[in-house]
Amino acid sequence: MSISAKLKGWHYAFACYAIWGTFPIYWYPLNSSAMPADQILAQRIVWSVVFAVFLLIIFKQSRAVLRAFTKPKILAIFFLSSFLIALNWLVYLWAITNHHVLDASLGYFINPLFNVFLGRLVFKERLNKPQLLALCFATAGILWLAIPAGQIPWVALLLAGSFGFYALIRKLAPMEALAGLALETLLLSPFALAYLFFCYTQNTLVFSELNSLQLGVLLGSGAATTIPLLWFAMGARQISMSLLGMLQYISPTLQFLCGSLLFGEALSITRLIGYSLVWIGVAIFLLAMRKKMQNK
Repeated sequence: MSISAKLKGWHYAFACYAIWGTFPIYWYPLNSSAMPADQILAQRIVWSVVFAVFLLIIFKQSRAVLRAFTKPKILAIFFLSSFLIALNWLVYLWAITNHHVLDASLGYFINPLFNVFLGRLVFKERLNKPQLLALCFATAGILWLAIPAGQIPWVALLLAGSFGFYALIRKLAPMEALAGLALETLLLSPFALAYLFFCYTQNTLVFSELNSLQLGVLLGSGAATTIPLLWFAMGARQISMSLLGMLQYISPTLQFLCGSLLFGEALSITRLIGYSLVWIGVAIFLLAMRKKMQNK
């Protein structure tokens, strides 16, 4: 793969992680509503389908999606990726709406290490000494954050595991980014619509009582979801799993800043030390990657 293609992949990954890092701000208006995380997820899926189908028509890629419905193997792959991304969205939305932004950021601090592990296991990607040192710092920081808590950080582990395997599948999936994302949301949409209808029949559906800002957030969630996921899928196909994983630290760092500075979640000295170790590891890894690219 050419250097220009890798550079484009780097830019796509950077942009999507920067947006994901500020997602707590985007979803914040819904925190004061009565809408639970499961309904937010269902609405997010529905509006993502609308936006993805719109893009399919604009870019004339609908045939690829239609062909996929005639290929059971492709459908099976995307059913799995759909389940993983839906699980990731649900856990993340629950964390945001229940004031666990810092716990969510820990999950996305763990996830890059998992990506690097998958890159080594599946693609036999090699790491040089500075990169291994970076992983040691990052691992030390995560252990520092997790062990003193005295309990399994289930939010963090679910977020890390679900998105790690999702990234692996999307890197190997035999479809372009837009068509693949549209197929995922289409596969999820019947379940989302059925659940919203069930809520309606039980008089538990939250929608009409939302204010204009909350409605805008909900209706705009299709674009807010689809665009960064497209950039992620495009980046994942053009750069290594290791670099993809380390760039992801942009997102939890921004989430960390949102949780601690904007939303006032508790930040102890112990937690700050753990985050600092992770940031040192990220800096070492990125410097080593930059030096490697300059020497080519």
